Formats: sequence, C-alpha cells, structure tokens
Amino acid sequence: MLRYRLSMLFCALSLAFASQTAMAALDVGTTAPNFTTKASLGGQVFTFSLADALKKGPVVLYFYPAAFSYGCTIEAHDFAEAVDQYKALGATVIGVSHDDIDTLNKFSLSECRSKFAVAADEDQSIMKAYDATLWLKPDYANRVSYVIAPDGKVIYEYTSLNPDKHVSNTLDALKKFETKAPAAGG
Repeated sequence: MLRYRLSMLFCALSLAFASQTAMAALDVGTTAPNFTTKASLGGQVFTFSLADALKKGPVVLYFYPAAFSYGCTIEAHDFAEAVDQYKALGATVIGVSHDDIDTLNKFSLSECRSKFAVAADEDQSIMKAYDATLWLKPDYANRVSYVIAPDGKVIYEYTSLNPDKHVSNTLDALKKFETKAPAAGG
C-alpha cells in the first residue's frame, strides 16, 4: 500500500512539473539505439533484442515510470486491448521500465494480460539512450512512446505522462507508415 501511495504522489508531482519543463526525446528520423535486455511475456523471461524484433516489422517501444502504478496500469491495459491491431499492422509492442524482472513477470501476467512483453532496464541505460528519463526522478522512465520502422529509424515519438493517447497515437502512426510503405513485390 505504501508503494502505491508513493507511486500516486510521484505521478502527481511529475504531472505538476512536466508542463514546466522541456521534454527530451529522440527526434523523428533518428536511428533508434539498439539494445538487448531481459524481458517478460506471460511471466516467462526471455532475451529481447530490438534488432531481432525489427526484422519482423515495426516496433512500438514505450517507456513507463513504474509497474503497478496507476497510470502505468491504465497504459498496460490499453496496449493489451490493442495488441491485435498492432499485430495486424505487423508491429511488435514492448514496454520498458526500471523495474526488476521479477516485478515485470507479475506485471506481464496481470496488467499486460500476457499480450505483449515488458523489459527490465534496471540500470536505466535504455531510458538514457532514448532520452526517456523522467526529469524529476531520472532513475524512472518518462512516459514516452516511439514507433520504429524496420530500417531502425524513429518514425514517431510521443511524450506525455497522461497515458490516454499513447495507444491511439502509435496506432495512427503505424497506419500512416503502412500506407507509405512500398507494396510487397512491387
């Protein structure tokens, strides 16, 4: 209960300061930093490689502050509900936070509903590479979503601590990308 209350306080303070600070994120057109890390899908640990995921199609990479916090739970539910839409667009979804893999095993089962993977970034190296650290508390991730094309280029970025638009915005970006991509065999 104490962790929940601290998470709520942290989110409220973050929202208060976020509007007053510049938010850094990778620019569209930037090559996404490659990474490999421990991840969990349905409570099963595996090694996630961005390079390998991009071989299958676009990747929606989203950063979130903390598993089981209020906004992060909402966002995980939203992504889980939309997974079939992402798959129809050929995309892989992966969430990243500073949480340890044991916490993410539980989060992947409950809040992610075993629909998509969540990755552990305990040393914040991935968050830092993607300019996705939270200004107020840099050991936590900011809520940033990226869409990365199979060539490794960032084609969309959205930063907001409010979880409401991350799914709809990344789906829209993927749909625009799909209409611009050359037809197979053509």
